[in-house]
Amino acid sequence: MDPRSVTDAPPVPRWRWGLLVVLVALAATPAALRYLVFWPLDQWQVDVDVYRSAGVSLLTGRPVYGTLTEPPQLLPFTYPPFAAFLAVPLALLPFGVVGWLWTAGQVAATTLVVWLAARPMLQRAGTWTPVALATVAAPMIWLHPVSDGIRFGQVNAFLVLAVVLDLVRPRPRLLRRVPQGVLIGLAMAVKLTPGVFVVHFLVTRCWREAATAVGTAAAVTVLAAVALPSASWAFWLGALQDSDRLGPNAGTANQSMRGFLLRMGLDGLGGTVLWLVLVAVVAVAGFGLARRMYRRADPMGEVAVVGLLACLLSPVAWVHHFHWVVVVALALLGAEPWRDRRRLWAGLGVTAFFLMRLPWWGIDWLATDWPEWPGRVLQNADVFGGLAALWLLWWVVRAEPEAAAPEMGHTSAAEPARLA
Repeated sequence: MDPRSVTDAPPVPRWRWGLLVVLVALAATPAALRYLVFWPLDQWQVDVDVYRSAGVSLLTGRPVYGTLTEPPQLLPFTYPPFAAFLAVPLALLPFGVVGWLWTAGQVAATTLVVWLAARPMLQRAGTWTPVALATVAAPMIWLHPVSDGIRFGQVNAFLVLAVVLDLVRPRPRLLRRVPQGVLIGLAMAVKLTPGVFVVHFLVTRCWREAATAVGTAAAVTVLAAVALPSASWAFWLGALQDSDRLGPNAGTANQSMRGFLLRMGLDGLGGTVLWLVLVAVVAVAGFGLARRMYRRADPMGEVAVVGLLACLLSPVAWVHHFHWVVVVALALLGAEPWRDRRRLWAGLGVTAFFLMRLPWWGIDWLATDWPEWPGRVLQNADVFGGLAALWLLWWVVRAEPEAAAPEMGHTSAAEPARLA
């Protein structure tokens, strides 16, 4: 995009940004009504309750990893100690207020992800950019991984936003002095799965970004260990190694490749070996594709591919972990999908697929007397959808020329100094 197209564009009337807020709020209303108004109280915002409980534990001196939420959920805190520090503000507010604020935060974070990931396309709407943003953001809020995040009060919207902010180009104004890798490192300190982006940095030989991410995560983890030695000991040498704390690994909600194998009865040594083989194959193909995205100077393509790998390769990836699909759909569409039918249909296809709640439909199917195999396919739909999305990302770029990438790092010295 010509840098002058940003600076010379006519200003957007303020009332249209207000219209954006109204339209996004209307788009989020069905999910908010369902999960915050009409949802059973014993299942209300159960995951944000876990975060808030950790903050309460820090303020009251009770064990962070030995405390469960109220019955009937009885859920433990499963995140690193640094995440417990971030949860302290939640403990200072009534739980009902936290649930509504957390939902508003998830909707805002998802909308910002859409803006950053689709900005080259959205800015073509000129002064109607806010309306275009709302139009694209609305179906992304309805994607079932996103709506399930709202249902439980999950953290994935904020982690995806942190990664997108770290890799998007041009860098946002507020982050122009923050080294790339810092936000990914902080995300790693909250939840371990964003660490897959460090592998991507290493594959693309972005040594500085990899070291920054690891160093940031290590620094805040050490600070947390100094402040909370017993809690850190309990997490790193106990809770982290107990996958059962996360929930039933063979349940439908686990849409990783390992979850699929467990549901097929492939557990034990044989199942583990098969899973490791699949992990190796998908990792080699996936990181190779992410490297291609890097060489094409397509940072949202990188986020899309590596985000999918974080879900598929992890031993446990709950449905709401697929929040990365927001970036996947927009990376497939690209800047001008109306000029490339492959991109248009691929992006719309992924969006339509994840708008449907196929894994949950699979559970309903298996509860009937109908043939079992269609229900099994539906039950594992997100695993298949994630693999198909990886293939589609390869398909849309395989014939496109690669752009010249910087020798080191994700920011080229020749890139214009354009600020968001």
